[in-house]
Amino acid sequence: MPLPEIQKAIRWHPPSYDIRVEDVPVPSIQHPDDAIIKVKLGALCGSDLHVYRGHGGAMINNKIHTCGHEFIGEVVALGESFGAKAEGRPALYSSLKIGDKVVSPFTVNCGECHVCRLGYTGRCPDGSLFGTPALEGGQAQFVRVPKAGGTLFNLSNPSTWSSAMPESLKEQALSKIADSSLLMLADILPTGLFAALQAINHPKVAAVITGKPWPLCFSQNVTTGNEVSLLESDKVLTVAIIGLGPVGICATVSILDILATRNIPFRIVAIDPNEARREKVKAVYDAIGPDGKGTGEFAALSIDEAKIKVNEWTNGVGATAVLEVVGNVSALELSFELVRTFGVIVSVGVHGESLLPMTTRQIYGKNISFDFGRCPSRAMFPLAFDILVKRQDVFGKVGDPASLIDRIVDFSQAPESYRAFDKGEIGKVIFDPWK
Repeated sequence: MPLPEIQKAIRWHPPSYDIRVEDVPVPSIQHPDDAIIKVKLGALCGSDLHVYRGHGGAMINNKIHTCGHEFIGEVVALGESFGAKAEGRPALYSSLKIGDKVVSPFTVNCGECHVCRLGYTGRCPDGSLFGTPALEGGQAQFVRVPKAGGTLFNLSNPSTWSSAMPESLKEQALSKIADSSLLMLADILPTGLFAALQAINHPKVAAVITGKPWPLCFSQNVTTGNEVSLLESDKVLTVAIIGLGPVGICATVSILDILATRNIPFRIVAIDPNEARREKVKAVYDAIGPDGKGTGEFAALSIDEAKIKVNEWTNGVGATAVLEVVGNVSALELSFELVRTFGVIVSVGVHGESLLPMTTRQIYGKNISFDFGRCPSRAMFPLAFDILVKRQDVFGKVGDPASLIDRIVDFSQAPESYRAFDKGEIGKVIFDPWK
């Protein structure tokens, strides 16, 4: 069946804060590696607000474009690269078919270069970010996906990606999970999990987790000498999470799950100046079963309250790890204030400022590590899928106090949804292009 010529799309207009729903041409195959996806659902993400506000590339290019980088849908057209004889290329070039249900990471990635092979897919040299002046986004009825064989995940064929679950359990899980939940795999859940993994696996937290002083914490078989033994209180991991929007909630759920699974003693403070967001993460924490939150301490606090709490918990030393999920100068300043000497700041918020808000002398003086940057969403997909299945108590419903997703709306509500999300009045919003 031929595709229509015109579609509805949510479009950004310069210079800022101008969202319109417009009729635009349906995309077509432009390259043999392309796929055209009929979008079932597209989401509004905090990163979309950078474009909405006219920051960064949007302001520089001043180009009207279709918004959105989180979408799930059905394959309706494929380029000539797809077929049974696509040898030596990503597997989807051989197996992806018209009618398959797919979810896309928020960036295009070829899946064939050195960077992609190592798993750093978010920085593929041939990559682009959906929903920017460089590439039309997924808040539309149809979207073109370049390098589709290296980018998409085929939800109709779970054998095409790895998982800790057996194939039969993957198929069973997929049959029970709503598309609105699976859509979280496009960006926010992989990004939140990425932040948690970056922190928990960082060398700066190894002494706390292993219970051995640095650098003996990296040695498997070492007989200790005259080192001072760690106290039990030294083995409690203190983590601060700054920013409790949808990605911040995903980071919270992810690090709680990791710490519970590995039975690591912890204290976590989740921080946001917005009271509604603090109440949301409290509800999420209460909804998580014992298998996903361990027996550590958890608090959701305002900025000033969090400073006092971290000081009390650590006797003024500071948090071992800080997850910064906002992407602005004030969040970095708070991260630096809260982190301990020999601590780590993991920042997955999208930053637009030219300079860090602290000097090299200050950074040197605390011996801290910074871990900045974009999540390699496609590489993170298998781990994110597993936690999505496990934590349907948070990711599986819509509109409940403990649900990550606040609402599913039609395109006519896009301008108001952007405004309200920008003001922190609502949480995660999903658009249904066909309502």
